[in-house]
Amino acid sequence: MVLTRGDDFPVHQTPDPIAYSGSDRNFYDRYFFNGYALEAPGEGSPGQGGEVFFAVAFGVYPHLNIADASFCLVADGVQTDLHASRWLGMERLDTAVGPISITVDEPLARLTVRVNAPKKGLAAELSFTGRAFPIEEPRFIRRNGPRLVMDYTRLTQNGRWQGWVERDGVRTEVSGYVGTRDRSWGIRPVGARDPQETAPPVPPQFFWLWAPLNFPTGSAFFHTNDDAAGLPWNRRACWAPDGADAGQIVEMDHCAARLDWGRPSRHATRAAITMAAPDGDHRIVIEPSWEFLMNGLGYGHPKWGHGLPHGPLEVEREDRKLAEVDMTSPLNLHVQALSKATHIAPDGTETVGRGVLEQLAIGPHAGAGLTGVFDPPPLAEPVKTSPPPAGSDPQPAKAARRRPKGVS
Repeated sequence: MVLTRGDDFPVHQTPDPIAYSGSDRNFYDRYFFNGYALEAPGEGSPGQGGEVFFAVAFGVYPHLNIADASFCLVADGVQTDLHASRWLGMERLDTAVGPISITVDEPLARLTVRVNAPKKGLAAELSFTGRAFPIEEPRFIRRNGPRLVMDYTRLTQNGRWQGWVERDGVRTEVSGYVGTRDRSWGIRPVGARDPQETAPPVPPQFFWLWAPLNFPTGSAFFHTNDDAAGLPWNRRACWAPDGADAGQIVEMDHCAARLDWGRPSRHATRAAITMAAPDGDHRIVIEPSWEFLMNGLGYGHPKWGHGLPHGPLEVEREDRKLAEVDMTSPLNLHVQALSKATHIAPDGTETVGRGVLEQLAIGPHAGAGLTGVFDPPPLAEPVKTSPPPAGSDPQPAKAARRRPKGVS
C-alpha cells in the first residue's frame, strides 16, 4: 500500500489508497483546454491578424505510473507543441509535468494553467473561468467483443480566459478569449498497444464529432459517436446560458448533424446541426476556417502518445507549418477545426459565435459513404449522421449497451 496526498481527501472510490485505480491498466485521468478569440480577426488561415489558438492537455495513468502533458500554440501558420512526460511516483495530486502545470483554484469553476519552458522558448500564464456549470456527457462504454475498450465519464465546460501566451519572445495577450475545457476519467487505450488482438479480429471503426461552441450569451454543445451503420451509440446536445447552474442547462434529446466534405481528407468543410428543444428546433451551421492537429496533444502521436514511457522526465518542442502538413495522412485524421458558428433559434433569430469541430473518422460509416479504414470520402454528397431509430431510448449510454459493436 502507498499513502499519498489524495488520501487525506474524501475522494476514494475503492477500498484501496488513491494510488490504486481498480484493476484495469488502461485507467486514466485527464484535463483538456483550448482557447481562441470569440471574434476572428481574419478568417482563412491560422494565426491571421495576430490571433493565436492554444491548447493544453494533462494526463495521469496510475497503473502505468506515468504522467504527461502538452502545451500547443498556433500562430503565423505554425503549430508549436511542447511535450512533457515523467514518472508519476504514484502521487496523483502533483499536477505538474516539467514546465507545464495545472491548478484547480475553484472546483468546477476556475483553473490556472502555467507554462515555463525558457529553454524551449515557450511560456504562458492562463486563468480559465467557466461560463456556466459543466455538463456531464453520457457515460462512454464500448467493447471489442468481450474486451472492454472504453468506459469513461467526461465533464465539459466553456469559459473565458485571462492571461498571456509567449513563443520565442513574442507575447500575446489572450484576456477575453473563450474556449473549452474538459475532464475525463475512466478506461480507454493508453500506453503501449496490447500485443494480443481480440479473437476474431474486429475491423477498426470509430466515428467522432465534438462541437463545443461559444456564443455571446451562452454555449452550445453537441457530440456523437456513430457505428459503421451511421447510428449513434453516444450522442448529446444541450444549451447552457451564461451563469446557468446544473438545473438550468437545456437538454436536446433529439439531434443530428449533416457534414460536407468537399475535399479528399476525412475532415468536414461544413456542418449543420439540428437540435430539438421544448421551444422548437435550434439549428447551428459550423464553417471551419483551419485545423489544429490533435496529435500535438498526444492523441495518436507516434512518440508522444498518451502514457508512453520516456523516463524520469523528458521535454521536447515540435514545430510544424500547417500549410505543409498532409491532412490525408492517418496520423493527421484527428483534428479540431476552429470554426465560425451561426445559431438559428426557433424564431429565426441568428447569432454568430465560434468554436471547434473536433473530428476523427476511422473505418466505414454508412451515412457518410465512408468505406475502408482510411479511404477518402465521396465529395458529391453531404454526410448524414442518423438520428436514433424511432421509438428508441434517446439516452446514448443505454443505446451503447444495446449495440456493443467493436472499435479499435
